[in-house]
Amino acid sequence: MATDTAPLRRRFGLPRLVQDYGVYAAVAALVAYNAVFTPNFLDSGNLRTQLVQVAPVVIVALGMALVIGSEGIDLSVGSVMALAAAIIPLYLGFGVWPSIAMALIAGVFAGLFNGVLVAVVGLQPIVATLALLVAGRGLALVFADGQLKQLHNPDLLALGSDDVAGVPIVVLVALALTVVAAFLVRSTSYGRQLTAVGGNRAAASLAGLPVRRILIVTYILCGVFAAVAGVLATSRLTASDPSTIGNLIELSAITAVVVGGTPLTGGRIRIVGTVAGALVMQLVRATLIKHDLPDSTAQMAQAVIILAAVYVARERRTR
Repeated sequence: MATDTAPLRRRFGLPRLVQDYGVYAAVAALVAYNAVFTPNFLDSGNLRTQLVQVAPVVIVALGMALVIGSEGIDLSVGSVMALAAAIIPLYLGFGVWPSIAMALIAGVFAGLFNGVLVAVVGLQPIVATLALLVAGRGLALVFADGQLKQLHNPDLLALGSDDVAGVPIVVLVALALTVVAAFLVRSTSYGRQLTAVGGNRAAASLAGLPVRRILIVTYILCGVFAAVAGVLATSRLTASDPSTIGNLIELSAITAVVVGGTPLTGGRIRIVGTVAGALVMQLVRATLIKHDLPDSTAQMAQAVIILAAVYVARERRTR
């Protein structure tokens, strides 16, 4: 009797396995390689440096994963980071927490702006967020008078330099937001509705889902995550510098999401995979640099990884 093996091929085919588990295998392989061939890679100081460097990318990528899961994109996250950085000094005289709160509120309004343009006005996400990519950093430079502002508040600077039980605060924040994002996606009606909207927006609307509200909330969350990353980047830099904070981080975030297995076509969100994707890109860059290869080589390697991830995702869709 003939047996239809198509369902098994779809479930266990190479593209499916690579997209589902390839990023974790890549992290393990890179760690193993560096443990053997890179001097002092496993030293606590080096591991701390790698984690601290990747933490802002992870945070931004988590918000990006939600947006991409809705079949959208957000090119403005770097500018939102810069906007948060510019706002902190303006309110630091009222205390560190009011200044952070105002920075996060800026993230809310940035996300609301993007969400309304996408969900209500009907602009393409790449066009809507491109507007804030340009205007957001310009506004940040206006708030900062175009100048770098050195910060001296010890409570603010502690966010970027202190540890809790030996773990840097920036890493703990990234871990906490990973748990929050995973909970939203896997355990709430919002997460289920978000993947439904990303999978087929017209069908979701016909089914009575509040598509506009879901999209607006998603872009707001992305804006808040970017603002958090901006606060942490500012505390690490010990200065508010809107001209450099968040530059090109949108590309790193999108890369982490794609490499982590979330398809650009939406309808599926891999939170843990996104974190692993950010780790892969960080480890690739660190590995090449530690072996005396120029940063341009690392950038080309990352480009190859992106193309491979997109190709695997396409192959999976066509099977």
